[in-house]
Amino acid sequence: MTQTWTITGGEILAQGALTARPLYVANGLIRDTPTPEARTYDARGAWVLPGIVDLHGDGFEAIVQPRAGVHFPYPLAFAEADRQMLANGITTAFHALTVSWEPGLRSIEVARELVAALEAATSGLRCSTHLNIRWETFAVDHVAEVLGWLDRRPGDILSINDHTTANRALDAGSSKVKRMAARMGITPEETKRLIDEVWARRAEVPGATAQICAGASARGTPILSHDQCSAEDWAEGRDLGISVSEFPMTEAAAAAARDAGEPVILGAPNALRGLSHNGALCATSAISAGLCDVLASDYYYPAPLHAAFRLWQAGVLPMADAWALVSTNPARAAKLQDRGEIAPGKRADLIVVDPDSREVRAVFVAGRKVLDRV
Repeated sequence: MTQTWTITGGEILAQGALTARPLYVANGLIRDTPTPEARTYDARGAWVLPGIVDLHGDGFEAIVQPRAGVHFPYPLAFAEADRQMLANGITTAFHALTVSWEPGLRSIEVARELVAALEAATSGLRCSTHLNIRWETFAVDHVAEVLGWLDRRPGDILSINDHTTANRALDAGSSKVKRMAARMGITPEETKRLIDEVWARRAEVPGATAQICAGASARGTPILSHDQCSAEDWAEGRDLGISVSEFPMTEAAAAAARDAGEPVILGAPNALRGLSHNGALCATSAISAGLCDVLASDYYYPAPLHAAFRLWQAGVLPMADAWALVSTNPARAAKLQDRGEIAPGKRADLIVVDPDSREVRAVFVAGRKVLDRV
């Protein structure tokens, strides 16, 4: 398909403002002059925006396993996720892949299968698709394997997670343990026993965490810290080379990251709904206080698009600043210097959106028109 276009009739979001002018694309890149052989796309009445860069998407898990114990083939799931993401303006995606000590959906065996399946499927996907490798700190046996993936997949990012410490305090009757048991395929009582067995290896965790962070840093991989609860948590992560705060649970943790100039990621569903589903830091309040740079889809692919519009229409941010939360800022946090904004020389990752209905009319990825709702 052609990667050379002249997009006419729309308002282009660039350099902090919407401007009615043509946009030129040649060989997949944005240009400042037209190309004679370019095809024309009519964006009349629409906005042309940088494509969404989604750094953390768990929605894929619900496509693979829509019900406990019901699994669909990974190639089918990747193709379906690709369609859903593009329909919601996501042109670069990082599937959140958990590497854990758990059996079942989040086991190392499933992680291996998913990595292999994604590598086999990538050439057929239209969204630029990567992995946010969520390494659980108690998965101490899998450090070398994850670093091997980063060698093979230099575009991926690494997130450091510790859910085990908090889960250890829960009893078998808690809703969280029951959800874990469902995805593991075992009983809540067996889940609780397994958590206790894993907890017994806690002395190995600091060394494994230092090893994987040092390895990722040496490879130039962005390292994220997930669910920080305090400024002290942030400081510990900073010492390990972590440079992005992902879903901080408290204002203090977010403020520590921002004071150091570190990007802060929060959930777009949180910003869209106006509150956190688990009682954590409110994204809208954090954005108003200057404590959030990036919004990610988390568990709901439509959220980044609609959250940015909500923030603008509610008067929380100007439209250009709201859109930067889902485009420019996440691209920078992931060290993707070639995308995230409309500027000459950047990848032509673009979406054409009706500003009233918020319908995505068209999507271009590296100049290739991959979605067109005529």
